[in-house]
Amino acid sequence: MRKKYLVFFIFLPFIQIFAQEETTFFGFVIDTKTQDPIENVVVSIQNSSLTQLTSANGRFELHSPIKGEQLLLIHSQGYKDLLLKLESNFGFKVNLGILLLEDNFSDETPAALITLLDSDLTDDNSSSEMTSGLLQSSKDAFMQASAFNWGQARFRVRGLDSENGTMMLNGMVMNKLYDGRPQWNNWGGLNNVLRNQEFSVGTAASTYTFGGVLGTQQIFTRASMYRKGGQLTFSGNNTSYNWRAIGTYTSGMNASGWAYAISAGKRWSDEGFFEGTNFKAESLFISVEKKLNAKQALNFTGFYTPNSRGKNSANTAEVTQLTSEKYNSYWGFQNGEKRNARIKKVEEPLLMLNHYFKIDEKTNLNSGIMYQFGKVGNSSIDYQKADSPDPTYYRKLPSYFSSLYAKDQGEFSGAFTPDYENAEKNKISFLENSQIDWDVLYRANQNQRTNSDPAIINYEPAQSRYVLYEDRTDDKTFAVSSNLNSQLTPNIFLDGGLTFRNLKSHNFQYLLDLLGGAYFEDIDPFYKGNQSQSDLQNPNRKVRVGDAYGYNYNFLANTIDAFTQFRLSYKKTDFYLAQSYAVSNYQREGLYQNGIYPTTSLGKSQKVNFENFGFKGGFTYKISGRQSLFFNGEHLTRAPSLRNTFSNSRLNNSIVHGLESENISSAEANYVYHSPKLKMRLTTYYTLIKNSTKTSFFYAEGIFDNGAGYDATDAFVSQTLTHLDKKNVGAELSFEYQISSTLKATLAVAYGNYIYNSNPDVLITNDANAAIADKLTSFDFGKAYIKNYKQAGMPQQAYSLGLEYRDPKFWWIGANINYLSESYIDISPIARTAQFYINPANGFPFPEATKERGDALLKQERFNPITLLNFSGGKSWRVHGKYIGLFSSVNNAMNSIYKTGGFEQARNANFRALNQDVSSGTPSFGPKYYYGYGRTYFVNLTIGL
Repeated sequence: MRKKYLVFFIFLPFIQIFAQEETTFFGFVIDTKTQDPIENVVVSIQNSSLTQLTSANGRFELHSPIKGEQLLLIHSQGYKDLLLKLESNFGFKVNLGILLLEDNFSDETPAALITLLDSDLTDDNSSSEMTSGLLQSSKDAFMQASAFNWGQARFRVRGLDSENGTMMLNGMVMNKLYDGRPQWNNWGGLNNVLRNQEFSVGTAASTYTFGGVLGTQQIFTRASMYRKGGQLTFSGNNTSYNWRAIGTYTSGMNASGWAYAISAGKRWSDEGFFEGTNFKAESLFISVEKKLNAKQALNFTGFYTPNSRGKNSANTAEVTQLTSEKYNSYWGFQNGEKRNARIKKVEEPLLMLNHYFKIDEKTNLNSGIMYQFGKVGNSSIDYQKADSPDPTYYRKLPSYFSSLYAKDQGEFSGAFTPDYENAEKNKISFLENSQIDWDVLYRANQNQRTNSDPAIINYEPAQSRYVLYEDRTDDKTFAVSSNLNSQLTPNIFLDGGLTFRNLKSHNFQYLLDLLGGAYFEDIDPFYKGNQSQSDLQNPNRKVRVGDAYGYNYNFLANTIDAFTQFRLSYKKTDFYLAQSYAVSNYQREGLYQNGIYPTTSLGKSQKVNFENFGFKGGFTYKISGRQSLFFNGEHLTRAPSLRNTFSNSRLNNSIVHGLESENISSAEANYVYHSPKLKMRLTTYYTLIKNSTKTSFFYAEGIFDNGAGYDATDAFVSQTLTHLDKKNVGAELSFEYQISSTLKATLAVAYGNYIYNSNPDVLITNDANAAIADKLTSFDFGKAYIKNYKQAGMPQQAYSLGLEYRDPKFWWIGANINYLSESYIDISPIARTAQFYINPANGFPFPEATKERGDALLKQERFNPITLLNFSGGKSWRVHGKYIGLFSSVNNAMNSIYKTGGFEQARNANFRALNQDVSSGTPSFGPKYYYGYGRTYFVNLTIGL
């Protein structure tokens, strides 16, 4: 016993010395809104291995042996990071008191990796649908500006489409196989339950997938991750919908190992910002988790979000001048109510089961199985042996008469012969009939019944000349995935994953409404005989509501994706290296024997197979606790999407000639500075996408060589571009400075140059020639000389300067001014081919086609710069222990009118046709434009339960 005491007294001074060689920091972390403690918050000293999690009461105690100044980082999923500057004094205990963490969504200000648009240049389900991102992913000042401030002007991060980013839900890839893009409407209205996210920008490492060059966004819906409580949300705005209501309740994990989260909501409006754009959407969500034991848990997630919205039309400058920027040609009055002919409906419920397995303290295996099914429909009016119902049809506009030219005189152009009298009549008629006349359509589908007088008694249904139909896509997707994360050594981490996806996509034309008629003939009136038949096995079929007609086929696809990644983390440096392997096979299965392609339309096509690889790596150098340098690079090959694999999938099994996998290379360098007062990121990036394919359809005048005479040949054609390269180069700046405890300044800059980097090959297909002996259907138009033309659809430069004041009494207000420029129109590639200058009547160049005039006609239009002033503010209260929050914003407060996008019409397919149209001063086929929202507001009330 004496020996034990002797040893104790000998070592006691050393114990005291070592105990004094550290500083103890402790405090409590609570939620700003609810004032409740937050458990499992990560508290760490920057650039050290010192880390601790908060306890159930939010308390932490961290022992730091580091001398001098250091930075304490407090991080929790779904909250804004808190960074504190501390001074270490050995032997002291420092009480940091109560530390408040602010919910990332407390402002209801959306910020997302991928900007979402209200209307795109296409009507199919490849469009990105909503105005600005519904999903929060980063509160970096740049990312917040790109979505909340710039999203209304169609800004895209790094100029990249959403197919270049990977969207994930519980480890499952949500990008569609059809076009590579997420279908954002699948989870619209689920804001309150989609807040648990992880996010990587660009080619940075992700522990869940190899990822694309735009980045990765991972959403978690595991029930135990939600904080216990309920919430009601009520919103109003004047963009796509007017009203929104959402109710959410989460149970937290109970003693029996069960947790659940439920949410239901509704969004609606009779008319959005643009005329006739009605909106209706519901949402239902459930997540249930069962903790099986200390290491394993099962979680079921299911949601159903049916929604529909009326589209708005792109319009020529002529139409906009006659009406307004809000004009929409897709609607008309029926029985005193506005009815939109072009409605997009999405109903694709999703079911997912995930297994979470903590193999040991260093290894986790997360696996999942998913099944998604349902339908996406895009409605429109079909018509036979009748005039176009479109009020903006070119023959109904003044320009049809004011841009007339006489018939060509031999090889020379005819004289300019405008008919201003009839142009004025067309103007008056258009202004009086500027919307769809539904009554006229119904009357065209009915026969009059008269008595002996003769007076009209009533109308009876007859063969419909006009019907309302949907382009339908009914997908069934089955997917299985597994993701492994393991710490191999104190400094080395392994990530790996495997995903299998199977798709059966039924695509067909679906008859919605006979518009008062009795039946509709399933033929193509532009062709005769067998060529007019949609299905030779059922000729001259009379179709009714609920029938498929026109085209009918399946897409069949299987993909396997695998990746591995090694991450190495040290005190001053981090490294990572990842590799991926993917196998894809696609097939078309025709369900109709089309009359134009009787031998290549019915049955299964040959399988199209792709093998693809990817490599990426990164290096981080930690200059200090405040400064870091990041370098990332990636190279991968990517299979073409289903959409771009088959040249005309509605009619036949033909595969795009010369189809190849895309080659994508990207590199980026970042400098990051983080201090309690200043947060800054400076990024430069370079992305090259090679061998892209793009297919489009249009009616072209004077496109083919007639071979004799002087009558140009017109046709409805498909255009396929192959070997299309894109180059995106630019820089980003995110700057945030805390001027005082209540006042913060932000600056965001995007400076890009996004161009086409090749002259792609152009293949034109004329289906009308298919059944004519010795007639070609495909024509090689050579190169489209579009290299160095700008990529369209987004501003390439954007600037945002903002100020925000946050009062200690829980109210705040902010303002920002934004300047966006270098946005360009989408060009017509066929007008940039050598064939454009050839007279189709004789095969020789047009005599008036000079280089100077050609350059002037084909100069890409640059839209005017945009200035947007936005305001936002909010206030929160605690009433009887419950949280109440109010947020409001006004975007484009100056009500600026601006173009967000547009495209050249390809109808004028040769030099003379375009030159005459433009020279008239009132072109019939001028570019069509989309316009942005004017002054809009958003108000949101949140009530905690």
